[in-house]
Amino acid sequence: MISYYKKYAPYLFLLPAAIVLGLFFFLPFFDTMILSFKDYSTNIYNPSWIGVSNYIYLMKSPEFYKIILNTFIFLVCAVPLLVIIPLILAIMINQKIKGITIYKLLIYLPVIVSIVVAAIAFKWLYAQNGILNYVIGLIGLKPIGWLTDPRFSLYSVIIVTVWKGLGYYMMIYLAALMSAPKDLYEACEIDGANFIQKHLTVSIPHLMPTLALVTTISSISALKVFAEIYVMTKGGPLNSSKTIVYYIYERAFENLDLGIASAAAVILLCIVMVFSIINVVFFEGKKY
Repeated sequence: MISYYKKYAPYLFLLPAAIVLGLFFFLPFFDTMILSFKDYSTNIYNPSWIGVSNYIYLMKSPEFYKIILNTFIFLVCAVPLLVIIPLILAIMINQKIKGITIYKLLIYLPVIVSIVVAAIAFKWLYAQNGILNYVIGLIGLKPIGWLTDPRFSLYSVIIVTVWKGLGYYMMIYLAALMSAPKDLYEACEIDGANFIQKHLTVSIPHLMPTLALVTTISSISALKVFAEIYVMTKGGPLNSSKTIVYYIYERAFENLDLGIASAAAVILLCIVMVFSIINVVFFEGKKY
């Protein structure tokens, strides 16, 4: 009886997680797959089966390619900042300095602020007569259309995302740094290594699994950004800040075209999976 329990005990512990994943991930995923092969544009209550026509429509849509480009720009700009800046902050905060708890609280404070509240606050800052343009005017420059100029709108939203996530990823790095072996730091100091050399030699190799985690999480978050865009720009102007998740929302809940929205959601899932696999393989390979 005991051996029987030991054999199946791990599966019993995994069962609750498997049920949750099945109900809230796999079941909606397969349902979305089915929806992506149907046409809801004419009759939302009685859709017709059209095969891969929704995917063909997206592949031929210039708007969709623009949205994919915006999503990748968001990814390429936001993720390096969300990986590198929190790492630097974590290393600096991990030092023995006075008032360290206050610094941690100040840096982590944006994380506990609602993203909607943060987006509204930054929308006021970015306004034509907002604080940023007021400061720019003081030095003799013309006001910038942070959210109304297609050249700046997407990058203005990226700044909000980065500001919101710095404290969260910093805490992940800090938790990993606490387990770094102290004797290796002491050995580096004995060998005459300076501050930068010490952390390049000890901290960075120790944090490689954490770097993989942060890169993967921040990449997925960047690909799925929605609230900031919804509150600040609604995807405008001229689709300059519209990303794939906002496009899915727009097609599903504003245009009631569930087929196109589901097809775009499946494409997004494929992109997320590809980036997750690349991140894991790249960082896992660094360990050997």
